[in-house]
Amino acid sequence: MSGLIEGYLGVTEEGKKSKMPAKLDYYQSATGLFLGLFMWGHMLFVSTILISKDFMYTVTKMFEGSFLFEQPKPIIVTIAVAFVFTIFIIHAMLALRKFPTTYKQYKVLKVHTVALNHDDTKLWFIQAFTGFAMFFLGSVHLYILMTNPDKIGPYASADRIVSDWMWPLYILLLLAVELHGSIGLYRLSVKWGWFDGKDAKATRVKLKKAKWVITAFFLILGFASLAAYIKIGIEHKANYGEKYQPTTSISQTYVYDYKGVLS
Repeated sequence: MSGLIEGYLGVTEEGKKSKMPAKLDYYQSATGLFLGLFMWGHMLFVSTILISKDFMYTVTKMFEGSFLFEQPKPIIVTIAVAFVFTIFIIHAMLALRKFPTTYKQYKVLKVHTVALNHDDTKLWFIQAFTGFAMFFLGSVHLYILMTNPDKIGPYASADRIVSDWMWPLYILLLLAVELHGSIGLYRLSVKWGWFDGKDAKATRVKLKKAKWVITAFFLILGFASLAAYIKIGIEHKANYGEKYQPTTSISQTYVYDYKGVLS
């Protein structure tokens, strides 16, 4: 109980100033930084489909340990996604501390935002809203990947998007992730002064411009990748569930027959 009092009120039961809020802020920032960088890496992995199906397949098998084991092991993906899922939940729980807990608190914050016309406060609203949406959308996505690690690839991913009707969720998730992540990394840079120079105000302006450039880049990359998967999914709809067979040998790609046995 004392931990809750310290976390929410910032004082201990003895009336002393608590260090708990600062610690929780640090943990929130650390988990947010990890997830933001992971988001960029994940987007680059997903976008490999724009190079070729074979390249995307090869990278997928690398994540399954094809460079270490004779046969790739999808359980590696399950473990990795479970770890990310855990960080995701911890970050969400820490972020909830900053949310208005009553409608009255929300109205006060909204009035102050409009009255002050402060851009960073508006960005916080967008971050909070997209974070709330991501808790549901992201949880579905991560759970599917965690429980179906062997169904990631040019055909399997495309089938999930088109034939399993996941494309509406992925469109919303893409928008939420890119806005939330870029705003979050911008706010972390400002909060911890990572790029502060002699003129902090000028630095903030540059960081904000960089944030929007990064947001635009990853949104364009994300929608281009999603369009590629949708195209493949539509073309492959009649053969739903078929395993992808690479046409070339890239980085000693392992080829499987439909029963999952090494050919």
